[in-house]
Amino acid sequence: MAERILVVDDEPDLLELVRVNLAQEGYRVDTVSSGRIALSELRRAKPDLIVLDLMLPDLSGIDLCRKIRADADLSSMPIIMLTAKADEVDRVVGLELGADDYVTKPFSPRELVLRVRAVLRRRQEADATSGSIAAGPLEIDPERHRCFVDGTEVDLTAKEFDLLHTLMKSPGRVLTRAYLLEKVWGSGVVVTTRTIDTHLKRLREKIDPAGGMIETVRGVGYRFAE
Repeated sequence: MAERILVVDDEPDLLELVRVNLAQEGYRVDTVSSGRIALSELRRAKPDLIVLDLMLPDLSGIDLCRKIRADADLSSMPIIMLTAKADEVDRVVGLELGADDYVTKPFSPRELVLRVRAVLRRRQEADATSGSIAAGPLEIDPERHRCFVDGTEVDLTAKEFDLLHTLMKSPGRVLTRAYLLEKVWGSGVVVTTRTIDTHLKRLREKIDPAGGMIETVRGVGYRFAE
């Protein structure tokens, strides 16, 4: 069955433009013009991906994104944010909240379709991963909590392993420090973003020469090389 996409924007013409272009690619598309209606719709029937405008009249896209990431049933849902603002700060805010991608208005409908396809593909690849995950000289076995570099086992702490696993499940995707803190430490634990940097520094040293596959994205977070 085709993936279902929910598009949230308060501009009727843009909603129709996005709906038509995504539908032409075979996606099932629902549209709403309000953040609060979107939240209700998400809880009624979870889509495979949400295209979310940052500027909404009632519940902002930022607030809606925050609520999605805080909801256990919705937290893993892919989000592509739309906004009329081109400022770098807005993009970073969206990524810090856990958006998977970011498109600035005005945009090409074809570009959005390609972004949707890429985000869904990455998520499907991550979901389909079972057993060991390998990349170059690095291999991890999540079920047995073991890590190998060039066939030699490397002793990692639980947090180091969880960080590596989280990064390797989403190759090419930038994961913010806030996202990694939430995923690895959880929302109930008070730690600073510097904790992430410290753990990843030690992790890179332990898995050398594969440490360079964990890339730093300045001002945002980390990415595991594709």
